[in-house]
Order: sequence, then C-alpha cells, then structure tokens
Amino acid sequence: MPITPLSPASFPLYTAADIHAGEHIWAAEHPHDTLMEKAGAAAVEWTGTLADDSGEPVLILAGPGNNGGDALVAARRLAAQGIRVVVASRADPARLPRDAARAWDAWLQQGGAVLPHFPSSQRYSLVIDGLFGIGLTRDLTGEDARWIAQANALPCPRLALDVPSGLDSDSGRIRGCALRADHTLTFLGLKPGLLTAEGPDYAGTLHLDMLGVDPTMMPATPGGALIHLEARHHLPSRARNSHKGQFGHVGIIGGNSGMVGACLITGRAALHQGAGSVTVGVLDDRIAVDYGEPRLMFATPEHLTAAAQLSVLAIGPGLGQGVRAHTLLEAALPAPCPLVLDADALNLLAGDPELAKQAARRPHPTLLTPHPGEAARLLGVSGMEIQANRVEAACTLSRTYHAEVALKGAGTVIAHPDGRYAINTTGGPWLAQAGSGDRLTGMVAALLGQGMAAGDALEAAVWLHGCDMGTAMPSTAR
Repeated sequence: MPITPLSPASFPLYTAADIHAGEHIWAAEHPHDTLMEKAGAAAVEWTGTLADDSGEPVLILAGPGNNGGDALVAARRLAAQGIRVVVASRADPARLPRDAARAWDAWLQQGGAVLPHFPSSQRYSLVIDGLFGIGLTRDLTGEDARWIAQANALPCPRLALDVPSGLDSDSGRIRGCALRADHTLTFLGLKPGLLTAEGPDYAGTLHLDMLGVDPTMMPATPGGALIHLEARHHLPSRARNSHKGQFGHVGIIGGNSGMVGACLITGRAALHQGAGSVTVGVLDDRIAVDYGEPRLMFATPEHLTAAAQLSVLAIGPGLGQGVRAHTLLEAALPAPCPLVLDADALNLLAGDPELAKQAARRPHPTLLTPHPGEAARLLGVSGMEIQANRVEAACTLSRTYHAEVALKGAGTVIAHPDGRYAINTTGGPWLAQAGSGDRLTGMVAALLGQGMAAGDALEAAVWLHGCDMGTAMPSTAR
C-alpha cells in the first residue's frame, strides 16, 4: 500500500548494525520463521509488477551472503509459479551463511541450476540484484565489478534487494561501483544511504517491506526520514484580527557589490513564507529599494546588528569575506535572537577560530545551512570526506557549534544538537542553481520569526523548499 502520512519517527533510519540487531532479535524469537523466506516472497510479489512484458526469463544474481539467500528464495518461488528463471552466482556454497546455504540447497533440490558466469547473451524481463547487501564493507573490483557493469548494461528493469549492490547503506557512497536499480525493495526499515549522497540516483524508486516485523522490535535510532511534515512543523492558523507585528521582524545582512541579488532573494523568500516584515541590510549602499518586491525595507547592515527588536537575524547571502563582512559577523553573533548563518558567514567562521568559538557559545538558537564545500571548510576536511558520510558530517557540525545544521545536497541532512537527525526526501536536481540556498535561508528565517522552534523550522523549511520546486520522493510500502 502507499506510504501514509506518518511522523518521521514512524520512518526511522537504520544503519547496517541496527538491521543486524533486529534480525538477531527476530531469529531468537521466531527460529522457524526466517526473514529470508519473507524477503524472497516479497521480491516475488514485485516481480510481476516490475518485469517487462517481453516474456523473457528473470535473471537472478545471487551473492555470497544473506542478500544472495533472499535472491535464491525468490528464484525457487518464481520457478514454482512456472516463471522461467536464470540464476547466476560466484558464491562458494560451502562458505555461505546458514540460512543462505539452506536457500541454495532448496533451489538445487527443486531442480534449479546455478551458473558460475554472468549469462549476458540472453534477453531478460527483469534482473533481481542479490549480489551484495548491507553487509558490504569493501570496494568492488575485478569480476564483481564486471558483473555489475554487465547488469547495468542489460536493456530491462533492475530490482535491487535491500540496497543496490555496491551502495553503502549507511552513507550512500559508492564502494568502487554500484548497480543502478530502477527499483529497490528494502527490508525492515529505511537506510540512510538510500536517501542521501549517491543513494537516490542508484536506488531508483524505493519500496519498503517490514516483512511482518513489529517496528517496536527494532532498536532505537536517532535518525528519521523526513517524508512529510507533522504537527510541530506547522504554524497555528492566523486569527482574522491580526497584524504584521505578530509574525516576526526578520533581519537579513549580505548583498555585497555584485552579489546583492542573493540578499534580495533571501528577503523575498522570507516575505513569501509569511514573515510579518523583513529588513535587509545590503553592503552595497547603492541599493535602497527592491522594485520587484517593494515590501522589503532597507537599513544599513550595522543598524541591523544592533537592532534589538528583530525576531531573527540571518547573515551570509552575498556577504563577501572582506573586513567589513568580518566585522558585521562578529557584531551579529551576540544577537539576542535566533541567528541563521549561511554562505560567506560560514566561510568567515571557518577562517577565524575565535569567531567559531563565539558562535558555539551563543545562548540563543544558531542555525547553519552549509553546502558540502562550506561544511568541509568548517570541519577542516575535504569535500570528498564530507560526501563520504554526510550524516556523520552534519552531526559533527551540530555538536561542534551546538547548532541546528542543514547539510544541503542530495538528501539534505538536518542534524540537531541532541544527536537526532533527519534526511529530507523532497527536492531534486532542479535545486542545483544559484540562489537556491539563499531562498532556503529566507524560508528558515521566516518560520523562526513566526515562533517555530529552531529544529522544527529548519526541517520544515528544507522540506517545503524541495516541495515548492518539485515533488516528494516516490516511495511505496507493503
């Protein structure tokens, strides 16, 4: 059935260790009801839906672990239904895990055969990928990589079991190479790597099957998939007898020479998101009005850093990194209101350890919205290291700065100072353009100014930002 609107807590994100823990709990309590049989049966249910109508056989690729066992169960069940199946595996049956070995033997006892080479000469109606699951801890090379390349080249749909082979289920990075699935049927719970970094491009359409396991049997986890907004992400309805002073005064500092547009985009987004009033302090003093949005008010940036009446202050869009920008950031850090730091404000923090310490000591909510390059500078690592584990990077930033953090990118990661995190499921490549991040900053500031809690405001803004320019992640559960 389609995923129903539930809170992010209803869609926890599980690491490989979490999943293994849940499997052990199930096995101890249900020794004669294996999850492997359930997973194979679930794959069979999807086969009829996903296979093309060519009438060609289904190619099943079985690996050396339990993921391969799931695939072998699917092969046996499909063959029992009269569906033609071709099974290929390089696994040594003597070294298979117990349940996978049983699945191998059951397939052979039913009269099935296992090819030791990739059978690429025939056409297929569907490829079921059971080569490597969440237990993969090495990069794929050699013959493993060749099999994946051949599977990717086949002109038919590809269904990955649990995760596409080669995709790290915890981080979303590619381990050498990975199968590009059209659909991924994942078991027991969603995994972070399916939703961020390379995951969305390699997993295709994502389907979740709990295999009949009660979610309360699974271990507690700090992560959740932000699939929809819940009550805490919504502002109360406005009374008819309202005025602008009730909905926050947002201050925005940025807009240096040649970059004024960034600041104006932020201001316009804040108004659009419902801020009662918005004042922008642009460093380019030639700009005194926004003819595209004349509701924006203008003041000197220095005036905004001293404005006690602000509900929230955002600094960074188009700010630059000159002496004046540095002075303004230093003056903004003591602001007695929520502070949103973006763009060059983050770069200035990265270049000045004393400013960074001041930001981490703020008694009021601090929110950081870095892209991977800015996050890398803040943590003193490379962009590749950030992308190798986006969840870990976002959580590290949150701990370091005692801040709410949105690490932007494919599957934006929102990390909270208490250790919780969420991965957003809206948005897409259309957000990869100049001004997109500035717009997000304005949306966050507006929600903060209207009284939403800092962590909720950041999650809501990120989710809405993706929805406004696209649609939510297609996902199905059974």
